[in-house]
Amino acid sequence: MRRSITSTAIAGTTVALISAGFAMLATPADAARGDVRANGSCSGSATWKLKAKPDDGRLEVQGEVDVNRNGQQWNWKITRNGNVVKQGQATTRGPSGSFSVERRIGNPAGSDRVGWRARNPATGQTCSGSLSI
Repeated sequence: MRRSITSTAIAGTTVALISAGFAMLATPADAARGDVRANGSCSGSATWKLKAKPDDGRLEVQGEVDVNRNGQQWNWKITRNGNVVKQGQATTRGPSGSFSVERRIGNPAGSDRVGWRARNPATGQTCSGSLSI
């Protein structure tokens, strides 16, 4: 006896598999450790990433800019609830033409809005974003 598979059964199986794949993407392993992440595009061709997580009574914050060009100087700032808490300069390096900054900041009671801003003074390109933790 020959069985035929209906298009409804195939579609249902496909939807179930795709849904399972999206569910796995939506729950990264880092979320179990309390990481909160955000990312986006800059005013030019660069991209930015921001990550924050509780760490021994403080917040560990990591900001990154990827512009795919080595040797560019960038000014960066980390803010908490609109106030600058850390700032500095960084230079993009190989192999990817990016820079990353990791700092620990205070973590007062309640939720916080952590911001990340980087600006290349030579090109005027800016990157900025924020997250709530």
